[in-house]
Amino acid sequence: MAAPAPRFADYDDLLAAPDHLVAELVAGELYTSPRPAPKHSVASTSLSEALGPPFRRGQGGPGGWLILFEPELHLGPNVLVPDLAGWRTERMPAVPDTPAIDLAPDWLAEVLSPSTRRLDRMVKLPVYAQAGVRHLWLVDPEAQTVEVYRLQEDGYLLLGVHGEREVAAMEPFEAVPIELCWLWGERPDDEPAKEP
Repeated sequence: MAAPAPRFADYDDLLAAPDHLVAELVAGELYTSPRPAPKHSVASTSLSEALGPPFRRGQGGPGGWLILFEPELHLGPNVLVPDLAGWRTERMPAVPDTPAIDLAPDWLAEVLSPSTRRLDRMVKLPVYAQAGVRHLWLVDPEAQTVEVYRLQEDGYLLLGVHGEREVAAMEPFEAVPIELCWLWGERPDDEPAKEP
């Protein structure tokens, strides 16, 4: 007797996931993760605060971007929820009046946590590449680093790793450098942590 064909998860499975979990669907498999811990939330919020005024509103920067916090992306059969995603306004001039977005972003950021690190790196990155997401950042609050990637023909190219208290100009937002200490819950005038 033949084994039954494997059942692939679908959108109904995603909707049935408990509300206290972030649910994503990749290649027919349902992934659930706990809601972000405070360090994760600080990094996401601080990054959004740094990018919003100059790139979304054009205050002290070039504008021209629509940046959203945790949008539900429908990229082919995959349903993903990055921490932040951005579209150039010439591609998406306004937020669509839909529950989800099926236009791949021009940039996105995933904030890594112990429960999502493998999912973000090993499962979601290839989907983002296939969908044509041109720029991608991996933000690690524990290591205090931001890895900056650009999509090439054969996948993502690591352009650089920035971290700790650096003021970094990072593609595609290099017009306005970001004080990374804010992402780690610190202030520029705080004393750096001393080695024991």
